[in-house]
Amino acid sequence: MGANLPRRYRPADGQEPVKRGDPDEARLWRLGTALAVSFTVAVVGLAGLAGLAWLLLGLAGYRRHGAPELKDTISVLQLVFATVAGAGALVALIVAYRRQKITEADSASDRTRVFNERFTAIAAQLGDAKPAVRLAGVHAMAGLADDWKQNRQTCVDVLCAYLRLPHDPDPGDGAAAADRAAYRADREVRHTIIRLIGAHLRPGSAVSWQSLNFDFTSVVFDGGDFSRAQFSGGIVLFTGAEFTGSRVNFRDADFSGGRVDFRGAVFSGGEVGFIGAVFSGSRVDFSDAVFSGSWVDFSEAEFTGGQVDFGRAAVSGGTVSFVRARFSGSRVYFNRAALTAGTVSFLYAVFSGSQVGFIGTVFSSGKVDFTGAEFSDGQVDFSEAQFSGGTVDFSRAALWAHPPVFSWDGEAPPGVALPVQPPGEPQGRH
Repeated sequence: MGANLPRRYRPADGQEPVKRGDPDEARLWRLGTALAVSFTVAVVGLAGLAGLAWLLLGLAGYRRHGAPELKDTISVLQLVFATVAGAGALVALIVAYRRQKITEADSASDRTRVFNERFTAIAAQLGDAKPAVRLAGVHAMAGLADDWKQNRQTCVDVLCAYLRLPHDPDPGDGAAAADRAAYRADREVRHTIIRLIGAHLRPGSAVSWQSLNFDFTSVVFDGGDFSRAQFSGGIVLFTGAEFTGSRVNFRDADFSGGRVDFRGAVFSGGEVGFIGAVFSGSRVDFSDAVFSGSWVDFSEAEFTGGQVDFGRAAVSGGTVSFVRARFSGSRVYFNRAALTAGTVSFLYAVFSGSQVGFIGTVFSSGKVDFTGAEFSDGQVDFSEAQFSGGTVDFSRAALWAHPPVFSWDGEAPPGVALPVQPPGEPQGRH
């Protein structure tokens, strides 16, 4: 992988890979400047002391009162010599201080050099042809990220870059044993990176990576565990990522800060679970995502703040589930999304305070089910939505106290089933 790493991670021959300033680096005056300042301070101090002595001993008026006595002269000389000795001690103190700072600077420089040497060696491991060596390199790079705070982001960037590298797809059960073994070995390396990143994003991690950026752009996920991860800072990019098989788990994840971007992601197989996830402060963007074959599960998720955007998403197969999800404070938008097949389930979901928009959404096939849902507050807006096929079922909603906004005139369009209300009560707000 070393030759395939992005250029920013590959050191030139004979050079260290990272050239960032070390905060422990000593910042000292030149020795001549330091000594000049010290002597100036000493001379000024000596002049001040001499003037004070002159005033106290009455030397200014010695012509009128006679020359000072010998003992007074000796006292002044003793004071002068003591001051000179003090100045010498000051110079010695400055020299000792400089020596200590230079020693500390040398130590910091040695530490930085060691980190750079480790980085270079580990990058070579990640580029090795043997999966076992690459796997060791993954653990080593994660350890270096923990140890090297100043360049932690760079180490994490290298791990993410490995995930973004092209890799061969699953050759299938009928492939040669060697091809199957090579695929499984590379998959283990990639899943180890995901596992280590997830571990560093969970509460209680010895070293937290929550404030860092993670670039998973166009990564193919055929499994991975981000359960209980806290996305509370930085930018996490799943832009154009492909979720093609197995299970990717975001169960109980906390999206409370920063930005998480799934724009254009493709969910075409397997299961992606956001069960119990909390969306309370982040901006989470699923706009232009394609749901064509996966089971994407937001069951029991809580949308209590921030913004979650499914705008222009396309559901053409599979299931997107919001069973028992609670919309109580977020802005959740499905505006101009298109449902052409598959199922979107809002069974027993609670709409109690959020702004949920289906403005301009196209329902041309498939099924949207609101059985047991509660519309008690907030605003659920289907303005300009197009109901040209499929089924959108509100008929068995559990609570219709604050019904959605619709824009049709007269009867509901075919395929849209509203609750049966007692005479005189509205069937929805037009």
